[in-house]
Amino acid sequence: MKTLKRPTIKQAGKPLFAAARVHSLLLLSLLAGLNPASSQAPAGLTLGLHAGLSITGAVGAVYAIEYASDLGQTNDPGAWRCLEFLQLPATPYFWADKSRAATDHRRFYRAVVFNPPTNLVFIPPGSFRMGSPTSEVERLTVEGPLTAVTISRGFWMRKYEVTQGEYLAVMGSNPSWFAPRNGYPENPNRPVEYVSWFDATNYCHQLTSRDRATGRIPANSLYRLPTEAEWEYAYRAWTSTRFSYGDDPSYTNLTDHAWYGDNTGPIGSREPRAVGQKLANPWGLHDMAGNVWEWVNDWRSVEYSGGMIVDPQGPTTPATFRRMRGGSFATDASRCRAAFRGGREPDSPDASQGFRVVLAASE
Repeated sequence: MKTLKRPTIKQAGKPLFAAARVHSLLLLSLLAGLNPASSQAPAGLTLGLHAGLSITGAVGAVYAIEYASDLGQTNDPGAWRCLEFLQLPATPYFWADKSRAATDHRRFYRAVVFNPPTNLVFIPPGSFRMGSPTSEVERLTVEGPLTAVTISRGFWMRKYEVTQGEYLAVMGSNPSWFAPRNGYPENPNRPVEYVSWFDATNYCHQLTSRDRATGRIPANSLYRLPTEAEWEYAYRAWTSTRFSYGDDPSYTNLTDHAWYGDNTGPIGSREPRAVGQKLANPWGLHDMAGNVWEWVNDWRSVEYSGGMIVDPQGPTTPATFRRMRGGSFATDASRCRAAFRGGREPDSPDASQGFRVVLAASE
């Protein structure tokens, strides 16, 4: 009788071991980490010969793709690290590990249904044209040249700007100008403002520590400020017009979507409003235009690079300003456009300056 040779299983580009019974053991260890209480269908997994896995699950559900480096630790929740958030486009679906480390280390993978903290919206990966065409009304030179940008990984973005109440709950203080200490009525749903870029990034760090400790987010995921490209991509929501709802050259409909100078009262009495009162963009994000400026992670650049780029992170050399986007309750309408780019010194807070956070895998 002919003797069959055992196959060698490869994960992350390297031989693992001969696997006559490893397939079932590994599959059981992977499935043991899934959340049985979720209302979404858990993902079914199969072991392949590539750095990745085949997922059978609920189309449209978002899964945290996680890895562990030791088969003996796969039943330890602390051994798993989040690589990516994936919205399942089809079932079954083969997911491939795109990280550079995939070819350097032995890895075991699993897909876990992720139920996000309240008020996070999933932003799928995709491509868009960043900036504005030369024909756009009130365009500035710094908004060009148009650059084809690909956002390669999905991420979660806060549905609203961070509020005074949320900031207080995490940081133990409320730095806002529009608060009772300055004679304004208490309203925890106003966006927090008078925060520097450093204040915003410190909030992200503290929120990450809190939510990791309570298991609300996976290990190796974190809250951070969006990159400038991620912010504009999320604002546009696959549109290419001046605003996510259309070009609106005379700003007839902007008041339905944003708090800005013309609808927040006369100069000297303008102030931000509670988040979420204006219409959301096509992806369900409120106040991307107006209310308060939003810090992003990038240093200020003079112009875009043009051409095509994947996951731009902004200039690598520090500059005087960090970028901020979206306009505010005190600005004119043109600054609420998707392409408009503001900037401020990172240690310089202002009463019109706030932020929103994203949740993403850290690799």
